[in-house]
Amino acid sequence: MQTTTSKLTKKYQATIPEPVRRLLNLEAGDAVAFDIKGPVIRLRKARPIDLAYAASLEATLTEWETQADEDAYRDL
Repeated sequence: MQTTTSKLTKKYQATIPEPVRRLLNLEAGDAVAFDIKGPVIRLRKARPIDLAYAASLEATLTEWETQADEDAYRDL
């Protein structure tokens, strides 16, 4: 098993290491999916169905849509 790491930025962003990008055939702009099952999280390239599902939910997520909300919760 090969292990590779990446460090989080202050905005909780991480670079996907090159061996992982190569294995998943990821290109800049691609979406990734996180499959969560208990303490195990699997990263994979997002499929069109993943993106369609996320887009269908977007209209229902209105509780955080104003600038006041963004200002209030920016540091979360």
